[in-house]
Amino acid sequence: MTELGKIDRDFFDEHIYPSLGAEREDELLGPKHGVDFGVIDVGEHVVALATDPLSILPELGFERSAWFAFHVVMSDVAVSGLRPTHLAVDFNLPPEITDEEFATVWRTFDREAKKLGVSVVTGHTARYAGCQYPWVGGATTLAVGKKDDLVRPDGARPGDRILVTKGPGVEAAGFLVTLFEEHIDLPSETIERATERFYDMSPVEDALVAADAGTVTAMHDATECGIHGALVEMARAAAVRFDVTHDDVPILPGVLEACEFFDIDPWESTTEGTLLLSVAPEDVERILGALANVGIPAAEMGTVCEGDGVYVDGSRIEHPDVDPSWQVFAEYADRD
Repeated sequence: MTELGKIDRDFFDEHIYPSLGAEREDELLGPKHGVDFGVIDVGEHVVALATDPLSILPELGFERSAWFAFHVVMSDVAVSGLRPTHLAVDFNLPPEITDEEFATVWRTFDREAKKLGVSVVTGHTARYAGCQYPWVGGATTLAVGKKDDLVRPDGARPGDRILVTKGPGVEAAGFLVTLFEEHIDLPSETIERATERFYDMSPVEDALVAADAGTVTAMHDATECGIHGALVEMARAAAVRFDVTHDDVPILPGVLEACEFFDIDPWESTTEGTLLLSVAPEDVERILGALANVGIPAAEMGTVCEGDGVYVDGSRIEHPDVDPSWQVFAEYADRD
């Protein structure tokens, strides 16, 4: 198991995958390493569901931190192509959080849920000794929809094109620079551009717009280990080869400067908000156009082929061993 971040594939295959409880016929998609969500068959409809931890960082401000927490838990189920519909949320709060601070968190959750048409159906809220920021609980998001509208994470097919939204390093700029701004030795204009990336850190709209616009065969948000990690996980899930290039991938203002300052590789660092998609070749322009119409930068970066692995400009890449942004977070958090 890695010291920080998600467990690796070897640990998952040895300890998690062999012990998954009872087998059920209504399970259409169960746990796989690098796969964002599971799927249950409920007759005429399917339910996609995903569970994620909840993090709240008071240093960001409770409204902004809650916005990010909400969209993180929506992201994994949104890449199913189904619109999120229900939320179950568990808050295990540190004793020092005030009623007013939690009210801000919950008002933000309520506001964002209403925007997406998501209903909170159950949950748990309490203060407990021993709980501390940023990890304050967990949440499960559900998306109920038609089986034909489901986008499976293992659906990439030879001949599909690979698209990417927003590009690498969005979270390094939007999150790390915002959180540790007082420690950042960069020009004020660069810091301003980087912190403007904060509200780019949600792939929910990206996924829903793309799925509505054309034939999307697979989607994956580029979180831990970034775009390179997500590409490897997508290709592995579908047992295909990805041939990609960095050349046409959008890079948002402030990103490269932030990654250089933190000395992290933007292609291997978590970039919440960035979405990878495999799409039918005839729908590439339609999907890119739909994303552009709502202000989401996106580009074609490669092709799905027969074979296995991910090749960037002809050279094979492997899944990064660890996301470098975790160490940056730990280092700078100790300075406060």
